[in-house]
Amino acid sequence: MKFGGTSMAGTERIRRVAQIVRKQQAAGHEVAVVVSAMAGETDRLVNFCREANPLFDPAEYDVVVASGEQVTSGLLALTLQAMGCQARSWLGWQLPVHTEGAHAKARVVDIESHALIEAMQAGEIAVIPGFQGLASDNRITTLGRGGSDTSAVAIAAAVGADRCDIYTDVDGVYTTDPRIVARARKLKYVTYEEMLELASVGAKVLQTRSVSLAMKEGVRVQVLSSFIDDDAPPADDLPGTMIVSDEEMEKSDMERQLVTGIAHDKNEARVVLTRVPDRPGAVAHIFSPLAQASINVDMIIQNVGREKGETDVTFTVPQADLARTQALLEAKREEIGFNRIITDAKVAKISVVGVGMRSHAGVAATMFKALADRGINIQAISTSEIKVSVLIDEDETELAVRVLHTAYGLDADGVAA
Repeated sequence: MKFGGTSMAGTERIRRVAQIVRKQQAAGHEVAVVVSAMAGETDRLVNFCREANPLFDPAEYDVVVASGEQVTSGLLALTLQAMGCQARSWLGWQLPVHTEGAHAKARVVDIESHALIEAMQAGEIAVIPGFQGLASDNRITTLGRGGSDTSAVAIAAAVGADRCDIYTDVDGVYTTDPRIVARARKLKYVTYEEMLELASVGAKVLQTRSVSLAMKEGVRVQVLSSFIDDDAPPADDLPGTMIVSDEEMEKSDMERQLVTGIAHDKNEARVVLTRVPDRPGAVAHIFSPLAQASINVDMIIQNVGREKGETDVTFTVPQADLARTQALLEAKREEIGFNRIITDAKVAKISVVGVGMRSHAGVAATMFKALADRGINIQAISTSEIKVSVLIDEDETELAVRVLHTAYGLDADGVAA
């Protein structure tokens, strides 16, 4: 079981979490719980680091920010003990959770789970702080923002759990954002691949790394809400969303939908370089400096060549990286040979995702027609095997999501629009 920062925000909510955990143990399960820091606590600790030393040592930064989860794991263990449960906290270095890579963005290598499994078999509830591990030099590491989801999946894999329940402030994965489309439906099942695509294109339910790890390790993940009434059924009967393999989806005899969900992301910026020389290596000169600066380029379009062997190149980057992108490209103007840079931060990416696309033609055509019928202009397009994404004006985001949700027949019946 994993509980996020909003679920752990204060003693009252921690008591509620303890009741949910106790209910699962009472149902006969062996339980391990992974917790995040209280909502807002990690930001507070990060600010302390910046105030202490703007050029902070990443290893000491990890020592400070890992303390948020240490507090909540201890508090949850204490609360469970007060309810008469056997419980103890296991910090990242006590298991240990072995990690490698840079501080503040470490990756889990393996977890020593023998003692943990023994304690769980003896009826003890294990409470584990998410987001933290131990480097090969015995220093504390953290996994980067959203790392508690990854911790939970890694621990579920290490102990061979039947399921990893991720409790959050939403009660499942929906066909789209219910705040935009009132007729959005909660999905019973989503495949790992679909969830990966949805997470990468703006659906904020789960962190991408945790989904790819679940897919690699074959961990069944269920998304649930921790904001449920005391008399609500246990998680075994609760209608959350189960994230499973393609094989399990096929065995469940669920009717495969053509499209599973519509995601949107306003964190995009468009960059156009005009009159780039149309010759081998020209595009490499544009994208190599961006790659070296760890700027993630998403959609790329090279327009049909102009006269005089020139072309325009359009691509998107995260909005937060737009200023850096501009500066890097301006510095390389001579080398690249472009005429000018045109940028637009008021754009949004809309994505249609579904494994059903593999065996059905016409998904993209439906998208383009539905948007054209409402006068929504497409600025760029990118596709994968199970996803079609378009770039549009940011002001038309909500309209586009609603139009596409209806176009693919995803609207729930009997819900007021």
